[in-house]
Amino acid sequence: MNKFATFSVAILASTYSVQAQDINQAKKAVDAEQFESAKSILKSIIKDKPSNGNAYFTLGTIYLNQNVQDSAKIFFEKGLSASDNGKLNNIGLGQIDLDKNDVSAAQAKFALATKDVKKKDIQEYIYIARAYMNADKPDYKNALTILNKAVAVNAQDAQLQLALGDAYYGDGKQNEAYVAYRSAFQADNSLLRAKMQLGVLLKGAKSYDEALKAYNEVIAINPNYGPVYRELAETYYKIARNKPSQAAANYKTAIGYYDKYMSLTDYSIHSRMRRADFLILVEDYVALEAEANKMSELDKVNPRIYRYLGYAAYKNGNVDVAIKSLENFINAPGNKPIALDYLYLGLTKIKKGTSADGTAIDPAAFQAGLVDVKKAIEMEPLAVQDLTEVGKKLFTQKLYNEAAAIFEFGANTKESASFLDDNVYYGLANYYANINKGKDVKVDTVALQKADAAFEKVLVASPTYLEAYLYRARTNRLLDKDDVMVKNYEDYVAKTTELGPDELAKPAVKTKIIECYNNMAASFANTDKPKAIEYFKKTLAIDPTNSYATESIKILK
Repeated sequence: MNKFATFSVAILASTYSVQAQDINQAKKAVDAEQFESAKSILKSIIKDKPSNGNAYFTLGTIYLNQNVQDSAKIFFEKGLSASDNGKLNNIGLGQIDLDKNDVSAAQAKFALATKDVKKKDIQEYIYIARAYMNADKPDYKNALTILNKAVAVNAQDAQLQLALGDAYYGDGKQNEAYVAYRSAFQADNSLLRAKMQLGVLLKGAKSYDEALKAYNEVIAINPNYGPVYRELAETYYKIARNKPSQAAANYKTAIGYYDKYMSLTDYSIHSRMRRADFLILVEDYVALEAEANKMSELDKVNPRIYRYLGYAAYKNGNVDVAIKSLENFINAPGNKPIALDYLYLGLTKIKKGTSADGTAIDPAAFQAGLVDVKKAIEMEPLAVQDLTEVGKKLFTQKLYNEAAAIFEFGANTKESASFLDDNVYYGLANYYANINKGKDVKVDTVALQKADAAFEKVLVASPTYLEAYLYRARTNRLLDKDDVMVKNYEDYVAKTTELGPDELAKPAVKTKIIECYNNMAASFANTDKPKAIEYFKKTLAIDPTNSYATESIKILK
């Protein structure tokens, strides 16, 4: 679940305190995802009243959710010494421990935060539950356990019900999440996030039309509630993915709503990064490059901007910018590169080494790119699915050895959705790389054996793909394995015959059957002449004018 979507903080209000009113304003700004405004309010509160531990905690939590852990830690640690609610900051420090996978340290800090709480207090439990939900590795079950302690105290609390909804949603319990969100809005009809989340549930269930209706109900209450436009954008993105024929129009609508969301929140570096992430989703790389350049002007040292520049430059064909940007991002201290970073870097290196007409690739550049591609797949095996189109393009350009190297990754990843396609092309690439070699050039036996194994995988996964029998036969012919070749050709003839006379009558199929008979006959020419003549006669039964069969029979007799 998106961290920003789950960052709803409970309001600890005091009607007699100006600072408490300001805290409420800050938390409303957080709920509206106006994070820069919220930070400004909170810093003002801390300056005026350093004893306000709640302000430190809320500010630290904003930074933590923006992945600025150093700043978050500074405010949490300062907040510990605050005389008013300073212990809340233990919860923020506990979430940092969770991000480090130090659960015992986190639990110790959570215990400090709940020590001596009054029986009717539930806010600490809500915050702790959110720490579990917002951690790098969310733990929704533990969050639910904590929240149920609060339920026993005050089940009607709106913020508690909202947190329960988020925890149930994260745990995959849609019905329970729906009840909790509905209860939260019934308890406080100004809590628009709870009502919006009902639409999020519908989006998750792919009930997109119903989700849009739910969002419009939120807009009817408050047309300036920014987060609902982000949800609209993400829903139209989902619609586009599910309706490819209308994808362009829906992507355009999605971007329009995301821009509306930005106009109602802020244009800080963090919000621009969220927009950049969305532009990657909708594959608008021209807009992404423009956004990345704007971010670079705002923050010239933020390494994450290099990622956006790298992705956009790769997609837009600016190979030198892409390589420089991605290498800067990957090599920046403290960064956590993901598979896509290495994948795009590797593919960019390959693209840089490709000739202008696309018919040749510098071997050194290709191998350098392949190293990064391999790193990407080691990090995320399903990244192979992004290589299929790359391999197909190389195959179309008759760069068969290079295509085989790309397809080999997917051909060995059974969980991939492109597993079958990748094996077909892997086999074909290895085969075609060996059929045009001169008489004095030996075939690559290892590559042909890999081709044969790939076609075998195809037949296991899809027994009706009869072309695989043909290509297995052709491959084994190049390997001089006549017995295997004959078996593959026999299987092709038998399987095709089972499809009936209409299939056999097709001109293209006749040509393939003749290939089978002539090659099987040739394999028997020196060892079993009657058998060879029998197969040649089968060819002539289909094509009486076939000169190869006619001349061969004369020689054999």
